[in-house]
Amino acid sequence: MKFSAHPIWLVGFRPFFLLACLSGLSLPVLWALMFTGVLPAPAGRFSPLQWHAHEMFFGFGWAVIGGFLLTATKNWVQVRGYHGPALVGLVAAWGLERVGMAFGGSWPAALFWFSNLAFLGGIVAMLLWTLLRYRKQDSFRDNYFFLFVLPAFLAAKLLILDAEHFSAGVTMAIGLFRLAFLVMLERTLTQFMKGVFQAELWRDPRLDGAIKLSALTLVFQAWMPAWLAEGLLLLCAVLLLVRFAGWKPWLAMTRIELAVMYFGYLAILAQLLVELANLRWAPVWVGSVSVHLFTFGVMGLIVPPMLVRISKGHTGRKVVFDAGDKLLIWIMLAALVVRIVLPQLMPAAYGRWVHIAAGCWFLCFAILGARLLPRLVAPRVDGKEH
Repeated sequence: MKFSAHPIWLVGFRPFFLLACLSGLSLPVLWALMFTGVLPAPAGRFSPLQWHAHEMFFGFGWAVIGGFLLTATKNWVQVRGYHGPALVGLVAAWGLERVGMAFGGSWPAALFWFSNLAFLGGIVAMLLWTLLRYRKQDSFRDNYFFLFVLPAFLAAKLLILDAEHFSAGVTMAIGLFRLAFLVMLERTLTQFMKGVFQAELWRDPRLDGAIKLSALTLVFQAWMPAWLAEGLLLLCAVLLLVRFAGWKPWLAMTRIELAVMYFGYLAILAQLLVELANLRWAPVWVGSVSVHLFTFGVMGLIVPPMLVRISKGHTGRKVVFDAGDKLLIWIMLAALVVRIVLPQLMPAAYGRWVHIAAGCWFLCFAILGARLLPRLVAPRVDGKEH
């Protein structure tokens, strides 16, 4: 069989969800070892903290969002989607970026920046081309949000790699991922609740639009006057709470695979309020609570069940969570508590909590990767091509 014709290259989620598992199990552990001095940080162009933030957002985060969007956009506009050599090239570029971030400190500047921008620049261009070329057959009218969000990720990436603007880059990256997750939750939770409980969730286009617009504006939070940022953070949180009340949370909480998506939704709301408190009252937290509430509470809780659902549904399997799938959720809930709550109660053991939380990520994504691998390297079980 020709290499690029292997089932792994049929659809974008197949290779990139495996890369998400690989980075999810390795990157937090590597950072924990660097943070406590067991391993040296990558030498060269960036601080260890810049490396950590960049790799979690643009290594792990973009393996997830890239696999999701490569799969979702083709369904939104009803086209075949990128496959074969195109996917091989994207995966190679993703891998080159990881090598460059780890070992490229002494590389010539042109080579380093090529390695750093080839993947994100390439995948953003491909996704934009799909959405623009087939916009007349797009089943979601609000996909115009992605026309801004996708190229803006390039700006956030460059800001994170600039020591002077690192904090602004992190805030911008969180804002962009926040909007992407809000769009995904808005579309998928409606389907999940209807599929499992035959329950219709309350949807008001004006409310949905206001949530997305306020989240889009908050991408620029780092450059806003404090009063405006505070107002928008509070507004977005209140709007999310109003919608949450109409989304039958008491029903979702009876099924852990749905409850965790609602917990992720609430983590978005909580992160907005923590960020508001940081601006308004400057409370003393142990650790970067706002950032890690997003990475552990939103990305950490939502991503594993999302990968389970997509990998089963898009390989022709019934989307049912077994005991192993549910175990992943409990592991990540434990990671959230260990990383956010316990440091506030026992700050003297902060290094230990960082190690344990990283160990939870390793365990979750090692199990998930082992379970996904047989599905993603084999043809669909229902006989369909892709």
